[in-house]
Amino acid sequence: MMPPKFQLLAVLAFGVAMLFIENQIQKLEESRAKLEHIIARHKLAEVEQRHNEHGGRELLPLAEEDDVVVIYNRVPKTASTSFTNIAYDLCGKNRFHVLHINTTKNNPVMSLQDQVRFVRNVTSWREMKPGFYHGHVAYLDFSKYGVKGKPMYINVVRDPIERLVSYYYFLRFGDDYRPGLRRRKQGDKKTFDECVSSGGSDCAPEKLWLQIPFFCGHHSECWNVGSRWALEQAKYNLVNEYLLVGVTEELEDFIMILEAALPRFFKGATELYRSGKKSHLRKTTEKKPLTKETIAKLQQSDIWKIENEFYEFALEQFQFVRAHAVREKDGELYVLAQSFFYEKIYPKVN
Repeated sequence: MMPPKFQLLAVLAFGVAMLFIENQIQKLEESRAKLEHIIARHKLAEVEQRHNEHGGRELLPLAEEDDVVVIYNRVPKTASTSFTNIAYDLCGKNRFHVLHINTTKNNPVMSLQDQVRFVRNVTSWREMKPGFYHGHVAYLDFSKYGVKGKPMYINVVRDPIERLVSYYYFLRFGDDYRPGLRRRKQGDKKTFDECVSSGGSDCAPEKLWLQIPFFCGHHSECWNVGSRWALEQAKYNLVNEYLLVGVTEELEDFIMILEAALPRFFKGATELYRSGKKSHLRKTTEKKPLTKETIAKLQQSDIWKIENEFYEFALEQFQFVRAHAVREKDGELYVLAQSFFYEKIYPKVN
C-alpha cells in the first residue's frame, strides 16, 4: 500500500492536473470565440464591399419565398439552444442560412451605430437570404431605420422564476451541452434557496427583469427595472411585431405551429424535435427544486408580479393562437388544414 505521504502527493498532483486541464479548456473556448468573432467581422466587411460594388447595378429580385428573414432574439435559459439546434439541423435540407448574432460580452443592447449596421446588413445581405438570425439581443424596430422590408420576429418565454433558477445553476454547473466548459460561478455550491435566504445578489428579484426588456427593445425605459411602461411596450411588441411567441413549457406546440406557418424554414422540425436527438436536449445540471418559502418570498416582489404578468399575457396569446391552429385527436395534436377559399370572382375569365 502507498504510504500516506505519497497518497497525499498523488491527490494534490491529480488536483493540479485537473485545474490545468480546466484552464486549458477555458482558453480553447476563449480562442474559439475570438476566432469566430474575427471571421464574422471579415464576412461582414465582404458583405459591405459587395454591397458597394453592386450599388450601381440592377440585381434580379429574389423569389418571394426566399426574400425572407426571421429573427429569433432569444431570451437566455428559455430552451433557446435546443430550438436553435433544430434550425441548424434543418438549414441544409431546407436551403436557408442560420447566423448567430454574437454581441460583445453578450450585451443585449446595441449602440446606435451598430443598430444601423445590423439593420442594413440584415436587409441587404442577399447571399444570406432566406436567413434565420438568432442571438441574445433586445428587439429592434426596423421601420425606424429607413430600410425596405421588415424581418419576422419569433421568440420563446418561460415562467420567470423557473428561468432565473435555471440561469443561477447554469452559471455554477453548466449543462449537458458543453459539460467541460468552466462557468463563471463554478465552485459556488450555494443552492438557490440558500441564496434567497441570505439575500444574495444572484437571486435578487431584480434578476427576474429580463424577458420584458428583451421584448420592449432599445428604449432606456425598457431597462428601468419594474417599469410599467416597459411592460406595456413589451405587450404591444409581442402582439404587433412578433409572428409567434411560444413558451418553454409547451415548446413542441410552438415548433409545430411554426412548421405549419413557415414550412420554408421549419419543414420537418416537429419530427426532428420528437425524435429526441441529443443535440436538441440541453439541460442545466445540479438544479435543485425550490422550497415553498423561497417561491413565496420571490412572489412578494413587485418585479416578479410585473414579469409574471407579461409571461401570463404571452401564454394566453400563445394558447389563443394554438387553439385556432391545431386540434387534439386521440391524445395527439395535428395542424388544421386551410380553412378559407375564394369564390364569386369577377369579372369572369372566358
